[in-house]
Amino acid sequence: QVQLVESGGDLVQPGGSLRLACAVSGNNFRLYAMAWYRQAPGKQRDFVATITSGGTTNYADSVKGRFTISRDDAKSTVYLQMNSLKPEDTAVYYCNAKRLQIFNYWGQGTQVTVSS
Repeated sequence: QVQLVESGGDLVQPGGSLRLACAVSGNNFRLYAMAWYRQAPGKQRDFVATITSGGTTNYADSVKGRFTISRDDAKSTVYLQMNSLKPEDTAVYYCNAKRLQIFNYWGQGTQVTVSS
């Protein structure tokens, strides 16, 4: 069974930075495509960024140039570096692991609040 545990959420001022981490237990982490999603209060869960097993990345337009997704296969961990944070980035951030259109796992989420 694959388990995902997010960490790094916090309260930060506008313009600040945070780095989220998602530690994945279980085998074959390197084979999974990893992604970050976020859900603001009263809104649907939205895609933020993804990184394939080969390292190809893709971002939502709203975070391009500000957020960077990366992975460390040796540590079975995926990261989301978030810079120039805005109040509209406030949300619960969720980590996702997918493989072969069959395996699809979610973490419990970590709260990011951007406010002065």
